Amino acid sequence: MFTGIVEELGEVTAVENLGDASRFRLRGPLVTEDAKHGDSIAVNGVCLTVVDFGDGEFTADVMAETLTRSSLGALTVGSRVNLERPMALGGRLGGHLVQGHVDGTGTIIGREPSEHWEIVKVSLPADLSRYVVEKGSITVDGVSLTVVEAADDYFTISLIPTTLALTTLGIKQAGDPVNLEVDVLAKYVERLLGAEQKESIK
Repeated sequence: MFTGIVEELGEVTAVENLGDASRFRLRGPLVTEDAKHGDSIAVNGVCLTVVDFGDGEFTADVMAETLTRSSLGALTVGSRVNLERPMALGGRLGGHLVQGHVDGTGTIIGREPSEHWEIVKVSLPADLSRYVVEKGSITVDGVSLTVVEAADDYFTISLIPTTLALTTLGIKQAGDPVNLEVDVLAKYVERLLGAEQKESIK
């Protein structure tokens, strides 16, 4: 489990195409300072497993399913990425409960800067729209954010200077893809209510 509070702005240092998979080497001195083989690290909101590490870098294998469902396939050497280690039990939950299981991708539609923050508009896949509500939580490229406006095919988020400076959301431009993870609690509620309705029909 993660919280969506990005710990470090990392960088892709190598990409190896393995046909139906890819192997990424990523630089992240902070998130690797206590890393062990088999640990999880969220990369742009995608939970990946550490298969090798050393000198402030780690390697992760990314299967076809992950490449299909996320924007990781677009990463190249030099790409900046948001990195987060799993939350420790007993620690503070700074964002919201994030699994690192991407539900889909959106595209940045536009940015509206102001004096102290920036409003970013992101496209929303039709199958995720029902889980996104005004003032609710959503994870964008691994960053826990509050939804400002929720429409059928887009949502907006308001980014403070800290988020703009310390995550990739400060450098993403219109047309760039982003990974989206909706609130897992909303999906559980939907599933439970659906099961309840089926029981009442019997």
